[in-house]
Amino acid sequence: MRSLVGLLAVVAAASVYLYSLSLYLPAAPRRPPAAHRHHEESGEPADSSGEPSRLKFPSDLEELRELAELLQFYKTEHTGYVLLLFCSAYLYKQSFAIPGSSFLNILAGAIFGPYQGLLLACVLTTVGSTMCYLLSQTFGKRYIANLFPDKVSMLQRKVEENKDRLLFFLLFLRFFPMTPNWFLNMSAPIANIPITYFICSVFIGLLPYNFICVQTGVMLSEVASLDDLFSWGRLLQLLAIACMALLPGALIRRFSQNRLKLDVPSQNGLNTEKKVQ
Repeated sequence: MRSLVGLLAVVAAASVYLYSLSLYLPAAPRRPPAAHRHHEESGEPADSSGEPSRLKFPSDLEELRELAELLQFYKTEHTGYVLLLFCSAYLYKQSFAIPGSSFLNILAGAIFGPYQGLLLACVLTTVGSTMCYLLSQTFGKRYIANLFPDKVSMLQRKVEENKDRLLFFLLFLRFFPMTPNWFLNMSAPIANIPITYFICSVFIGLLPYNFICVQTGVMLSEVASLDDLFSWGRLLQLLAIACMALLPGALIRRFSQNRLKLDVPSQNGLNTEKKVQ
């Protein structure tokens, strides 16, 4: 019971901090042009004092684009605040295993560009996942084991079978997830995965995914119409992004075929174990 109360206290404190930070959005002289047009078209009043109410986690691409335009506007004069707000929101989602990190990765590319955005996404993903690992280790091991007994036991078994090549096994799980990343973050301490291996697998294993999301955000901030999206230059850029993102996964998959013990589907639909050479 103490562990549950402690976890709820941490969640409540983090929620109050993030909400309080969102209330301190600096005053702006005017609304961003795109947002101003949106309010004129929708018939809403263009009240510049109402900006803080728009600070919320995006749930679709339209909300994501509006939020990106707003934060890009504020970043010109309040870079430190925008960076602090973005990092706090990202760590909040990752630490408490809240779905939707892909939207924040896209937002990173739209606000901070391809290089700073990718670095931010990789670092924040790693730090947030590590915080989730530590929270699970401190407060949630018993509850997670009770809620997902089959999945936890399967992960423990696979970790034990691949303990001699554990880092490559963890990288395989990140590139080709047999289980969602949020579950792997929470169950890793139960499976006795060392935190150093865990950190390395998150940073390296999620790099291609973060790269694709950040590049999507960069294009989202640059594309003004469908004609821009389907230009030859943009299509070649998408092809290059896909190739760069798939290459690490292909290398890990080739290694796993010869070195790792994995469950693969057989012809009769049952799971069979692939033997190590």
